[in-house]
Amino acid sequence: MKQRLEPKEKSSIKIMDNCQKLLEKYGSKALSIATKTALQGKEKITCKEVSEALTYFVEEYWQDTHRPTLLSICCEAVGGDPALTVPIAIPLMLISGAVDIHDDIIDESKTKRGRPTVFGRFGKEIALLTSDALLFKGFFALIEALQAGAYKDKEETIKDIIIAGFFELGNAEALELKLRRRIDIDPNAYLQIIEKKAADVEVHSKIGGIVGNGSQQEIKALSDYGRMLGMLIILIDDLFDMLDLKELVHRIRKEHLPLPLLYALQNSKFKFKVESVIKTGKRITYSDATKIQEIAEETGGMETVGHLISTISNRIDEYLRPLKSPLNLLLFKEMALRPFREWEL
Repeated sequence: MKQRLEPKEKSSIKIMDNCQKLLEKYGSKALSIATKTALQGKEKITCKEVSEALTYFVEEYWQDTHRPTLLSICCEAVGGDPALTVPIAIPLMLISGAVDIHDDIIDESKTKRGRPTVFGRFGKEIALLTSDALLFKGFFALIEALQAGAYKDKEETIKDIIIAGFFELGNAEALELKLRRRIDIDPNAYLQIIEKKAADVEVHSKIGGIVGNGSQQEIKALSDYGRMLGMLIILIDDLFDMLDLKELVHRIRKEHLPLPLLYALQNSKFKFKVESVIKTGKRITYSDATKIQEIAEETGGMETVGHLISTISNRIDEYLRPLKSPLNLLLFKEMALRPFREWEL
């Protein structure tokens, strides 16, 4: 007998189907060009491992249609032609791809979403050289895009936004390093870092509005949208790192504690229990991580982050009011929220 779907399940399936269509319509062309750009001249790379790592990242691992889609729908939301964002999407994708590989090296992340990272598959040195290749290609593509004349009178503004955004992102990553293996972190201090890390998403949303010739009010709205959306994505990742035992163990060993656990540590009654697990000096096990999950749930740490996600989601809706065509931006937000919606159920 065919199982009947509940109304909420039907709605979720429809939303995800629409999201997939959105990514294909607005992001697939940019991804195709970026893939060719990344692999252009690959035959000149004499190191076999670097060549293989670059091919693996671009053809098997990357598949980033989200960033070019965001650029396009932000441009469209202010009445612009989304096709105009493709030339600037290419360098931003390449540079962001390099930054992603750097992050995996810093965090020693060997897998993500069930797939080996470039660092996990090829090691640190090859991963660094691969990210360098993407950076060089990205910066060269950026120069070409800005000199081609497609963004007349906007070149300096776009360049300044990219520089400021990636510097802010780098500062956030540096500040995050200081939080490693600490249990005395103020959740608000970490939230400030999360806000800085969201600069990457804001860069894309703001440039989309500028390319689309948006008004100052519209560009400000898109800037706020991007910053809040970026925070939303990071918070959801933190929430689900708490639910995934493998990721939680990795966060405790190699990175910093997820936000739900930082909130749990504010409860003096349970702080000792967490300390006894983390600061024993022994290797953290899945059994230890399970205890920590239970503490975060019991103290309301998970619920606090869930409430924060809902609050930011509502604020995003308010930011979209000045825009001419915000529907795709709302759909993009729902795509980011999908794991959280399922967790709420």
